[in-house]
Amino acid sequence: MIKSVFQQLDNMVIELSLSLFTAIVITDASIKNDITMFISHMHISNCPLTRTIHHMVFITSTEAELFAIRCGINQASTKKDISKIIVVTDSIHTAKKIFDPSSHLYQIHVVAILNEIQEFFVNNQNNLIEFWEYSSQLNWNLHKVVDKDSKAFNSSSVFPCKMSWDFSRKIECDDVIKNWKMTFQASDLKESQFLDLLDDYFNNIKSSYIKRGPWLEKFGHLNSLCAHATRAITNYAPIGEYRLRFLPNEEFKCSCGEYPIESR
Repeated sequence: MIKSVFQQLDNMVIELSLSLFTAIVITDASIKNDITMFISHMHISNCPLTRTIHHMVFITSTEAELFAIRCGINQASTKKDISKIIVVTDSIHTAKKIFDPSSHLYQIHVVAILNEIQEFFVNNQNNLIEFWEYSSQLNWNLHKVVDKDSKAFNSSSVFPCKMSWDFSRKIECDDVIKNWKMTFQASDLKESQFLDLLDDYFNNIKSSYIKRGPWLEKFGHLNSLCAHATRAITNYAPIGEYRLRFLPNEEFKCSCGEYPIESR
């Protein structure tokens, strides 16, 4: 089924790429030894493949993806007679930042991209830009070529190098998570009121700052899990532990008489 869907996608892209008025931009980014590689391939009928390759030290993949999209749109919009641009990416959450009006770290790229888009629409109000999402795990043929290019580049960083603000934040978040894990493993409270949160494949969900942290969104698909997790996080239950913390004037001893505090 997946092969069939992607065969249809390949056929659709090939059909679109035969149009003299459509530019298809496929982007990707990879990080190796703190060196980020970002690349875009542009397909236009009767034109050779346009490959744009950049690398930069100490930036995040989100910044790289935005820069790759920026380069692709810039190149496609300047081509003669192009009225439609299709940007294909496996990071649609990154592409959505282009149209996010709130303040965020990537506005320097967003402003540049929006200027390119505005100029593209000013040239002709009937021009069109589309963003397509795909998963890199599904090994789509056209993406595999881009992915191979992005990972084939080998380079060593030249010091001193500046870090982007977001990369510095990433390092700090990594250190916080690392310290939390070390503290947690050494804590005597590890097996007290602790909830293992599992994903749909029964794997432990780990703490992460990527994409705003994936573990909270896991609560939504099961009401009982959401209730259980909420009680674990807030330490709420109509028992002595809760009363001792929030209602200290009420009785908190265990009714069995064997424990000083009623617990789970």
